This record gives sequence, C-alpha cells and structure tokens, in this order.
Amino acid sequence: METRAGRKHGPDPLGIANINLVNGYDIRRSQTSGADEKLTPQPEQARPMTEPHDRPADHAQRSDEEWQRMLTPEQYHVTRRKGTERAFTGQYWNTKQPGVYRCVCCGAALFNSDAKFDSGTGWPSFYQPVDPANVQTEDDRSWFQRRTEVLCRQCDAHLGHVFPDGPPPTGMRYCINSAALRLDEASPGAHPPPDKEE
Repeated sequence: METRAGRKHGPDPLGIANINLVNGYDIRRSQTSGADEKLTPQPEQARPMTEPHDRPADHAQRSDEEWQRMLTPEQYHVTRRKGTERAFTGQYWNTKQPGVYRCVCCGAALFNSDAKFDSGTGWPSFYQPVDPANVQTEDDRSWFQRRTEVLCRQCDAHLGHVFPDGPPPTGMRYCINSAALRLDEASPGAHPPPDKEE
C-alpha cells in the first residue's frame, strides 16, 4: 500500500487500510474498530503547507463565526465563501495611490502598487505579488470553466484569480477583489530619517 507521501508499506497484518494525512500525520483507522491505531510523523518535505505552524495561530484557528464578526458582509462573502464583487464597484479597482495591498483578513503583504496596472476589467490587477511565497494558487473549476484561484497563503482567504494575459515582465494578471484587500498607503514624500551625527 502507498500513502499520500509516497512511502511504501508492506502487507496489512493489522487490518489498517484507511490512511489519512492530517496536519502532517498519518492517521490510520482500523477497518474493524474504526479507532485510530497509530500516528506516524511525516517527513518534513511531505508536511502540508497549511499547517497551523505555517501561519499565525490566531488566523489559522478562527471559526466561521469569528470571521463573520471580524469582516464586513462583502469581505466575508469574497474571502471566506469565494465570492466575487461586481466589476467597477470595488474600492481599489481604479486607485493610483502608492502603497502595499495587504490581506484584509490577516494583514499579509500581497501586492505592491508598483505592480498594479489598468487591465480594463474593473478589478484591481497586478502583474506579480510582493513575494510569491505570500500567495498560493489552486485549480478552480467552478462556473463551468477552468481558472486558477489565488489565495492568501497565511490565512487561506480567497483573493481572486490569475490569468496568463498580463503585461511584461511576468505576463500574468492577478485579478483581485478589492474586498479582499486593505491598502497601506505610502506617505507622500516620506523619506527615512537622517542618521544622527556622533
């Protein structure tokens, strides 16, 4: 038998057939009793990226009720229920203000205003994230089409979708819902303070 992590096991003398990968552990359930038989830590490279220690515990452990209290109804619909705001209605679709766009749920830095461009779609569009490690993508086959969903890696918030029709230098268009973002505006003319003379 082969597990999701690709490790081979011999015959099944204990009657343990169901193997589930849960938070980096194989939970083996007995066919006869249905009880957990054994917990085996997975190798580090097989550990899922969405484990609680990969993101702040306060965001990873929030209940649906907590998200509803924390977010506006539109923010909740978009980020936690994979909704989409109507085109040309979001707060940031036409914003030119410099700054960093953060996840509205957890505050992770997602996109820099320098990477924002006018795609003509009515949603904020970016050609690259601040750091590719801050976002993740998943195959989305909803609405009878195949798209690539963009999520915040830190809290799994739905952000929007990415398409291969953007401008240089990446050729990508991250089409993101305004309701999933919070802009930390750069102060006009802000400069670092001068070094003190000794």
